[in-house]
This record gives sequence, structure tokens and C-alpha cells, in this order.
Amino acid sequence: MDDREHFAAELGRSCTGLASAARSRDGTRAGLAQWSVTRKTTEQTEQAGQTGQPRPAARPSAAARPVRWAAEAVAAAPDTVRPHLDHSPQSLWRVDRWIAELRRTGAAPASVEDLLRGLGAYAGEVIVRRSGAEWWASGGDHWVRTPDGRLWEPLDEARRCFGGHGSLRLMCRDAVPGSR
Repeated sequence: MDDREHFAAELGRSCTGLASAARSRDGTRAGLAQWSVTRKTTEQTEQAGQTGQPRPAARPSAAARPVRWAAEAVAAAPDTVRPHLDHSPQSLWRVDRWIAELRRTGAAPASVEDLLRGLGAYAGEVIVRRSGAEWWASGGDHWVRTPDGRLWEPLDEARRCFGGHGSLRLMCRDAVPGSR
């Protein structure tokens, strides 16, 4: 069974968190989620080249880790949430509810740290894709810089959301013009 067949078989099962996806047989689910994002981006780039449109600029290297973290979080999403994670600002409503549910179930912060990082990265990717922003990194910290020069911290916002003091949806609404 190749990786894609294994991934298709795995999609039918519910995943309770990033830890279980990361501990899957060989990280296949997260790896193939990233493969899927890469494949779609490559197809879009090739289509742009064929239609005479300019090809999109290469993503900065600061985006590599957050894109991987976001793909891992999407792969770890429960079956009821995963279909709705389409990188739209509206999808962040479900992410906020998922984080609230984790908090209500009494999950220890240390046990969901990787998942929260991935969900924050997902929110950052929503901002990047909707506003033309870009990822910035320094000293292990990652931010999103919008075209108007403002810096956003989606990874920290996900942690605040878990603590009951933040919202990824509202952060995106403030960062992306016209996403209300």
C-alpha cells in the first residue's frame, strides 16, 4: 500500500488530536496532508503558466514550518471539522469552537500545545492567503505581516483562545479587509 492509499484509508477514521496523527505509523497522514497542499499549489502554478498569467512568487522560507504545522492540524481534525477547513475566514469559526471544546473537556495545555500551534498556523495561512500577507520568523517565533505593515501573532492567539481570552476568527476579521 503506497502512502496515498494509506492516507485515504486513514481519512475514514476520526482523529482526536495532533498527537495521534503525529504518532501514526510513519506520520503518513500529516505528510500526505502537506503533500496535498503542495500538489494543489503546484497545479495552480502550472495552470497559471499555461494561461499566460504570471506565476506566483515563491513563498518565503519563513512560511515552511507554519505551512507544515497547519497541514498537520488539518490532518488531525475530527471528521466533523476537517471538511470545513477550506482556508476561508468562516472556517475559523469552527476552529474557535474546536479549541473551546478542547478547553471544556479539560485537556492539559501541554497535551494540546502542538495542536494549538498548528491551529494558529492555520489561521495565519488564512490571513496570508486572503490578504497577500507573508510569514515572518525570528528566533523561533512566527508572525504574519499584512501588506499594511501590521504584525499578527496567530500562534499566540490560538493559545489565548484555549485560555478563553482570544479568537482566531476575530483576529482574521481585523487583519483581512472585507472579511467581516
